[in-house]
Amino acid sequence: MNIDVKKSTKPVNYKDAIDYLENKVIEINNGKSNELIWLLEHPSIFTEGTSSRSSDVIDKSINLIKTSRGGKITWHGPGQLICYFVIDLNKRGKDIRKFIKLIENSIIDTLNSFNIESKSDRKNIGIWFNSEKELKKVAAIGIRVKKWIAYHGFSININNNLNEYKKIIPCGIKDKGITNLKEIKNQDYTNISEEILKNLFKYLKT
Repeated sequence: MNIDVKKSTKPVNYKDAIDYLENKVIEINNGKSNELIWLLEHPSIFTEGTSSRSSDVIDKSINLIKTSRGGKITWHGPGQLICYFVIDLNKRGKDIRKFIKLIENSIIDTLNSFNIESKSDRKNIGIWFNSEKELKKVAAIGIRVKKWIAYHGFSININNNLNEYKKIIPCGIKDKGITNLKEIKNQDYTNISEEILKNLFKYLKT
């Protein structure tokens, strides 16, 4: 597999990142570039996907950035790991559902390596942790497919400020909460990027 891995140590501007992904889609479609997995953080930003609704904004003072990914409104920022990718599904049976399952399993296996049990939900895309009181989302997934090339990606909440989510109805889901890994289990998550990469490559090979 010719998949390039890119890791950014400093926060990356959201628009710059998406422009980079869009360009990479064109290059891969033209056979001029390898596939990509890119790990990074964003400065604090609210983004709205293709199915977003204005009624999901609670704090009307926030600035929303429109994006081409699927899904509704979410927040990105410090303490949250972003994993973007540009993966050619032409090489993988053109199966979007299988690819999303691959992403879900990669996140679940990664959290399991930190002794955190999580699960996917058919009705509400993302990865969820079952706390004592309610089901809470710990990872969000937002993907777009163009010419059978999948891009955008997923985010995992590690030690981010959860109060930011009170300004919106995250992903349009009102009856479930949002959490992060530090809230679930206060331990060291320094090597989570390596675990994510290991699991992604494991499933991409199958």
